[in-house]
Amino acid sequence: MKKYLFLFPVVLFASFVLLSCKSDKTFEIKGEFSSVADETLFLEHRGLGGIELLDSVKLKENGVFKFTEEAPENPEFYQLRVGNQLVVFAVDSIEKLQVKGDVKDLANTFSIANSPVNDQIKQIDSQTQKVKLQIDAADKKHAAKIIDDLTYLAELDSVLKEYKTEISKLILGNPSSAAAYYAVFQKVNDYLIFDPYNRQDYAMFGAVATSWDRYYHGTQRSKHLYNFTMNALKTRKQQEQQAALLENAPVVTESSLPDIVLTEVNGERISLSSQKGKVVIVDFTVYNSEFSPKHNIDLNKIYTQYKDRGLEIYQVSFDSDEHFWKNAANNLPWITVRDPQSVYSRLLSTYNVRNIPTAFILDREGDVVARVENYTTLSTEVGKVL
Repeated sequence: MKKYLFLFPVVLFASFVLLSCKSDKTFEIKGEFSSVADETLFLEHRGLGGIELLDSVKLKENGVFKFTEEAPENPEFYQLRVGNQLVVFAVDSIEKLQVKGDVKDLANTFSIANSPVNDQIKQIDSQTQKVKLQIDAADKKHAAKIIDDLTYLAELDSVLKEYKTEISKLILGNPSSAAAYYAVFQKVNDYLIFDPYNRQDYAMFGAVATSWDRYYHGTQRSKHLYNFTMNALKTRKQQEQQAALLENAPVVTESSLPDIVLTEVNGERISLSSQKGKVVIVDFTVYNSEFSPKHNIDLNKIYTQYKDRGLEIYQVSFDSDEHFWKNAANNLPWITVRDPQSVYSRLLSTYNVRNIPTAFILDREGDVVARVENYTTLSTEVGKVL
């Protein structure tokens, strides 16, 4: 009994020391939300593994609240959520954040006093939402045939370039900040806006990864970002090396169409002329379009029906977003290549393509036997050649 009585104060003292140490490393969020009516406010951590609930509070009539949590070892991301509304913010170690907002319109009224990095995150969210609205508007005009395929692609390209130009300045201004990290991982319609496999976009990932590895070396976020960036670099270098080996390789073709030599998803450059001996559907398309899913389903039916009889599909994408194309094309069973010039490609004028999709059918000698714009006739035309 004496033994246990002796240990009890020691345990209490140890626990007190641990709690004291922990309490010294906390951050605090104090705020006041208006228009509250028996609402519950949730504080959540936006970690690499997903959203984690940290705490919640029932808002009183005056809307005043306070949260205290353990401070992160590197800049971390959190969100305040009321119903289906949420706002994202960053915490840099030990901080006291003073926030305000109106629950009726939290996204537009939320503010954090004297927090430049969170002002930047709000700016990024605003710009990303603007891009989404512009892309959605272009999608609707294209679906309604108010604009043609090439105009649609040009609009998408213009919107993304403007966004990247503006946000790149923010990233390079302070690449070690939480805002820079947040910016490179922004998505529209579940696709990264900055493409880690694109040389110019990769520079943004590289700048942030290098800075975070320097200032927050060994932390979970820093290691994840560094590995993500290095894997993207390795993949791109492999693709560039393969392209360089084939860059000066002579291409001989007897086809009545100009030859095409472009890079497939796996980085291999494949020429249209290399398919001589097969009946080939040359399909000009865009994956980031409303028609694309059904289009590829219909193509797959034809491919499945005729592939054993010598049919091949050589599909040329004019998507400006390489990352989107790779994700969409990765599991297709035929040859999928992409022209990085997108809407400015000389192929479009060379092949006199004004509408996308457009297809050409080549016989086994590589000669054009049909041009197809009405794809309901494609299977019949292929059957004639086979």
